[in-house]
Amino acid sequence: MNKLIKFGLLSALAISTVSCGDDFLEKPALEGSASLTSAQLEQASNIDPEVTGALMGGVYTLTFTFGSGGTSGHDDFGQKAYDIFGDMLSSDMALSTSTYGWYRASITEYQAPLDFTFGDNRQVWRHYFRIVRGCNEVIDGLGGTDVVPESAANKAIMGQAKALRAHSYFYLAQYFQKEYDGAEEILPIYRSATDLNGPKVAASEIYDLMEQDLTEAISYLDGYSRSNKTEINKQVAQGIYAYVLGARGTDYTKAYNMAKAAMTGYTLMSSSEITGGFTNVNTPGWMWGVDLNDEIGLGLVSWWGQMDYFAYSYPAFGDAKSMDQNLYDAIPANDFRKDQFVDNPGAYTHLMPLNKFYNAARTRYGVTRIVQDDYVYMRVAEMHLLAAEYAAFSGNDAQARTELKAIVSQRVPDASYIDGLSGQQLKNEIHLQTRIELWGEGKSYLALKRNKASVTRGSNHLSFVGTTIPYNDERMTFEIPEGEIQFNPFISTQNN
Repeated sequence: MNKLIKFGLLSALAISTVSCGDDFLEKPALEGSASLTSAQLEQASNIDPEVTGALMGGVYTLTFTFGSGGTSGHDDFGQKAYDIFGDMLSSDMALSTSTYGWYRASITEYQAPLDFTFGDNRQVWRHYFRIVRGCNEVIDGLGGTDVVPESAANKAIMGQAKALRAHSYFYLAQYFQKEYDGAEEILPIYRSATDLNGPKVAASEIYDLMEQDLTEAISYLDGYSRSNKTEINKQVAQGIYAYVLGARGTDYTKAYNMAKAAMTGYTLMSSSEITGGFTNVNTPGWMWGVDLNDEIGLGLVSWWGQMDYFAYSYPAFGDAKSMDQNLYDAIPANDFRKDQFVDNPGAYTHLMPLNKFYNAARTRYGVTRIVQDDYVYMRVAEMHLLAAEYAAFSGNDAQARTELKAIVSQRVPDASYIDGLSGQQLKNEIHLQTRIELWGEGKSYLALKRNKASVTRGSNHLSFVGTTIPYNDERMTFEIPEGEIQFNPFISTQNN
């Protein structure tokens, strides 16, 4: 049984602990006598590490819980919700048919990033700060952010909490800053659950916290063997760190080494696996994900409910998410990944990922409303592509070609064309391969910003067809939400 389910009551307690009202950094009181102080948690964790482990399990559930962004919207279901936001903002994912309206105005027409009163700004902000607060509750319960736990079990929990806190700050920094500028004040920083309503601090301070958290997490998780892939292990922490370093863009050699280290123990998905549905968290190429089951009970309001044509889902009933036509056209005919998409011009299913993300029953409208197919958060393919990218940005074209060929040779019959690439041409190819390999997995937005690139929308979008949008366009970055400006006395202006 999934560890998150086994912990039951304590996981529920963790979710209650990090729930929030209108001021989503306000510390809420738990019902009855269930409330635990940080001192009590610390004492309990010393006696039984499973107490804090269960609380950490509760924080993990926020990454896939309906409403974790504080709304009842069908686009509010945790990390995978914001993977869709990013893929649509980057234009690699086209909303090619819209019947129910999810994502259309606020995301694909860029209304939310231009208006701080739109709820999507608050939803993104609230989701990640809710996780930050949950991680801080766990960290406080282990003695505080500067304490090194004595037991191996508590070290592993502290490592997970710090890595997930860094992960949340990473996405906040990506979504609320146009590009890395260390001096720009962008977000509040909270190191403890007792820290409330802080001012914006410089991006360099946010990134320094991420780096410190991840350095400590990697140390604490050394030798830790997780019970399921929902938990962060050492390699996942190294993978998050590789993303952070790449976004900061000040040490590509260290970023390369971190991506290489993160590959340990994983193999690339095969040509058959990449058209096998992406449903099993135990796939060797998956580094981090969630084993969904009946007890977790996700249904329509989920990533699968927004993406899988073969489910009880929005794509089945009229909201098509498709690969951008220009991106599809850039995939060679002999590339196995081209088979992931249906090329049927004029049809509703044109360029939908019917052969990448799908329930095994392959029955339109779905045979069940309970999601049992799993979520993927991180794959080892990402690390190969990041290593190639960082080697190229370090000026080591030979190494970049080697890293890129390691993955492309698994996708096309002959990858020797890469041997003739160098400089910007090589960087462009790495970026293209990243967009193709990781389509629909929430990584296109991150890659667009790292590469300081622009994207031109293809013909199958419902808006801005043919428009070229650069990575640092005003439309690509969310605004600090209206509610934060109203309730946090230290923030009176938006982020731009």
